[in-house]
Amino acid sequence: MKILIDVMGSDLGPAELLRGVVSAASHYDAELCAVGQSEELNRIAKEQSIDLSGISLLDAPDVITMEDKPMSVIREKNHSSMANGLRALSHGEADAFVSAGNTGALITGGTMIVRRIRGVMRAAIGTLFPFSAPVLLLDSGANLDVTPAHLEQFAFIGSLYMKQMFGIESPRVGLLNNGTEETKGNQLQIDTYQLLKSMDGINFVGNVEAKAIPFGVCDVVVTDGFTGNLFLKTVEGMAKYMSHNLKEIFETNLLTKFSGLLIRDRFASFKEAFSATKHGGSPILGLRAPVVKAHGSSNARAIESAVGQAIRFAEGNFNEQIEAFFAERPAEEQQNEN
Repeated sequence: MKILIDVMGSDLGPAELLRGVVSAASHYDAELCAVGQSEELNRIAKEQSIDLSGISLLDAPDVITMEDKPMSVIREKNHSSMANGLRALSHGEADAFVSAGNTGALITGGTMIVRRIRGVMRAAIGTLFPFSAPVLLLDSGANLDVTPAHLEQFAFIGSLYMKQMFGIESPRVGLLNNGTEETKGNQLQIDTYQLLKSMDGINFVGNVEAKAIPFGVCDVVVTDGFTGNLFLKTVEGMAKYMSHNLKEIFETNLLTKFSGLLIRDRFASFKEAFSATKHGGSPILGLRAPVVKAHGSSNARAIESAVGQAIRFAEGNFNEQIEAFFAERPAEEQQNEN
């Protein structure tokens, strides 16, 4: 098993990501390869006393920044760490690719270099929420404008992912909406509801409201990338807000401080559950090979977690099952959807 990690272009810089790669190498039985400017990475490793003896390097002269346009990954910077890593993945030189870089460029590069599974119209970012039971949000930022047919595919892909990765026999799929009634929402939601209601192979439970998602109403939430990203960032913000305010409450006086000590472990677990460092990143589903998008501000531990997620993704036969599903569909049906 070989995993490529793009160590350039993140918010915290190459040194922090290299530490994450080295840490991952000590925890996972896989060959890890850092992709970036080799000379610069060796210099940083020497200065920061980072031992790269067990890590291979794949050279890439260019760097995709957070400000670069998505198409730069295949145009002006087609020899960036992101482009070279995706290209190596597409050529079968590795089993998975991890990047904490520019999301738009990663989606574009994944789509145009690694390419989508035949029959899949759009690749989508799947974000896992650690509620009382795990919930997958699809899409959480890749596709701002979608059609009902796109959401229908997200429903199947998300359902298959939860079945494969978490052993849920019949994952419940919900359509994110502003009400549970069948007639709620705009035309996209109304038309998508009808498609999902009649779709074989998924357990559609109807419309779900955002407020109900943390309480286990479904295992997969389907929506467009714009709405999904707003939901994702709202949950992240509220988790930080609640953690901050709870901490202040328990520091009010001696009595509350003592009470805080009694629940310190539970409080730490709550914070950990919503920490990007634990989950590491989000899989980009629908591509021909596993690609994991790590948070732009990922620290070493988050990169270690993202590598672990990439390994689990690559070990399963998730993509093969998607390929098999679309291969069985009539050619005229796929042509109509595209």
